Order: sequence, then structure tokens, then C-alpha cells
Amino acid sequence: MKIISTQNENFKEEFDEILARAKTDIKGVSSIVTNIITEIVEEKNSALKRHIEKFDKWEAKSDEELLISKDDMKKAYENIDENLKSALHKAYDRIKAYHEKQLPKSWIDFEKNGTILGQKVTAVDRAGLYIPGGKAAYPSSLLMNAIPAIVAGVEEIVVCTPTPNNEINELLLAACYICNISKAFKVGGASAIAAMAYGTETIPKVDVITGPGNIFVATAKKLVFGEVNIDMIAGPSEIGILSDSTAKPKYLAIDLLSQAEHDEMASSIMITTDENIAKQTSLEVDNYLKTLSRSEIARKSIDERGAIIIASSMDEACDLMNEIAPEHLEVMTTNPFELLSKIKHAGAIFLGENTPEPIGDYIAGPNHTLPTGSTAKFYSPLNVENFMKKSSIINFSSQAIDELGEACAILADTEGLTAHAESVRVRLKKDN
Repeated sequence: MKIISTQNENFKEEFDEILARAKTDIKGVSSIVTNIITEIVEEKNSALKRHIEKFDKWEAKSDEELLISKDDMKKAYENIDENLKSALHKAYDRIKAYHEKQLPKSWIDFEKNGTILGQKVTAVDRAGLYIPGGKAAYPSSLLMNAIPAIVAGVEEIVVCTPTPNNEINELLLAACYICNISKAFKVGGASAIAAMAYGTETIPKVDVITGPGNIFVATAKKLVFGEVNIDMIAGPSEIGILSDSTAKPKYLAIDLLSQAEHDEMASSIMITTDENIAKQTSLEVDNYLKTLSRSEIARKSIDERGAIIIASSMDEACDLMNEIAPEHLEVMTTNPFELLSKIKHAGAIFLGENTPEPIGDYIAGPNHTLPTGSTAKFYSPLNVENFMKKSSIINFSSQAIDELGEACAILADTEGLTAHAESVRVRLKKDN
């Protein structure tokens, strides 16, 4: 792996290159995605079926063929290995228990003058989940997107997933069965995002769309935002690791590769205060690369987007990592909790040598749909509130409007909104 030091003369240029890791050519695909969305809006299912034939290489001869049946989900669930079935249920239970702790509450507050103020929290009516399919089908993504919606109380969950050559991943079907998904469709890419955003004869319009995808999916989500809500614009996966002299190079190396094997665009970045640890970790990465099933993908990711940075102190290391704001951040130090207050920006924080990032992907409970490309500076992990919205509650008594009405009217006058002002003052005229 490339090793650089903060003491290098050209470190700023090297670090800026790391910060630019997630820049993608959305402009380059925007016109393509815009055309796809327009076709779905205007032609609905006809365009959907045409896109499926073009991109997924199979022909949907009827609208019904777009639907994934509940029977297929049940059959897939019944046929999977019992140990895998148990693992899926264990993951479901832990994810559900964690997200139940996130549920926001409605509240009411009573003031002395009779004013009643509050907030009502309700779930959206319908949520659309985009789940990658084909060779990159991840049943864990279905669990992580569906369970927060279930906990929020969403009445209807719609799933879209691409099915190249009309082949559906059995584990994804089993996960759909566990989550009791009743509406799932064999539609992928920007077409699926457009279909869920605007609706077709078969796929209902949703209120919010969540889930990961490639650049076409990410661009489509960005373009339909406003018509529906979205969770985030996610890019390639990434990991950051903070380590000191006590960290085990074997652990560090395989954890860096756990993200590199996702795809060639993934980023794996470690910042350490120990030069020897940096060199040993780099050697271990080379050793592990010879054994991985996805070694070509991981090697390209490590060569083009991987880096080990040697920092002069742990404070400097934390400052740099906050600038990177990684999707996943492992803290492999003597006492990782001591650094927690210094970490401001990360999608998920994994503390200690027994907490590798994959634990968060599958079984820990917190959501693995996380902000990437430094967006952890302003985005949060997917959570229950992505599937909920809040309404303000206001009730003024006669005493309250007498006390506050004129101040309100003065402010309305200042903005030149005379009807606003009179709407309040007419209530202050008791003879009316």
C-alpha cells in the first residue's frame, strides 16, 4: 500500500487527493438518467419493460411478470440452510431492537396562558427500497432498509431490485420473506428509482426512497428528490482506521481489505502514529491479497484508492480523519474510548480490536447504510426517522392571542403582509 507521512513536503497535495476520492462524474450520466426518468414518467410500464430488456437482458411479456411473488419468497426461505436461516433471524432481531430505540416521540407542552404547542410524529404511508441485485445481491441491505421502515410503522413497503437474465438471488428472496415484503418488483437501475418516484401501472408511487446503488441509481435519486424524499446520495464503500503501536497488523490489513473487495472504487485509508505498524500492515495487505476470492478487485482498490498515513500524534491523526469523514471508522488503539470525544465525523465508529467493520455490516444492529465520501460531516446513517415526518401542533387560547397577537401583527406589517396582520387583529377586537 502507498505510505505517506504528514511530514512530507507534498503531503497537502497527497491528502487533497484522498479527500477527492468520492468525486464521480454525475454530470456525465445526468442526461442519460434524465431520459430514463422522462420515459418512465411518460410511458410507465412500457418503458420499464423496454429498459429491462435492454439492461437486464430478459423480456417481461406482461405487467404481472414484473412482480416477485410471495410464494417465491416463501420457497426460497424454506430452502435455505438452517444455519443461514438462524443467522438471518438473529440479524433481524438485533437490527430491530437497535432501531426501536431510535423511535421519536410525539409531545405536547402546555403554557400558563393556555397555549398548547407540540409535535406529532407519523410514518410515511409508503416507502420504496432499492436493493442491488444480480451478482452483487446483498440480503443484509434488504434487512437494513426494511427494518427501520417496519419499526417506523410504514404501512406499505415497496422493493425494487434488478434481476439480470431474470434470475433472482435466493437469499434476497428469503430476506424479503422474513421482512414480510408484499410488493417487490424485478426492476433495477434509474428505471426503478423513477418508477417508485412517479408510479406506474404496476409500481405504486412512494413517499421516500432509500437504498444503495451505482452512479445511475445515485443520480436518479438526486434528480427525483423533491418529488419524493431520499435517504442520501451514497458512493463507493470506504473504511478509515486509526491505529497506534499496539494494533495488530494482521487485523489492520484484513480490515482494510474488507472494504477494498467491495469494488474497485472503494477506499481504504489508515492513519497511524507508528511507522513500523504502517510498514507491517502494508506487507500483510500484500500477503492477504494472494488469498482473496475477489483479489483483483481488492488489489485495484488498494493500488488506486488505498493509503496509509503516518501522523506525528494521535491528535493530528484524529484531525485528519475528521477531514476524511469516512463511512466506516475503526479505532484500533490502546484505549479507543479515549478518542471518541475527538471523533466528530464518521458514519459508524467501531471501537477496539474485536469490532471489525463486518460486524456492523451484518449482526451488531446499527444500520449499515451510511454516508460516504465525507458526507458524514452532514448526513447520518439510515434510521427510523428517514421513514417518518413531524407535524407542529399549535393551539392558542383567548388569553394567549391577547398577549402575543399584536406582536405578531407588527411583524406581519413589517413584511408588508396586511392580510396576515388583519387575520390576527380581527381576533383582538373583542366587539367582533
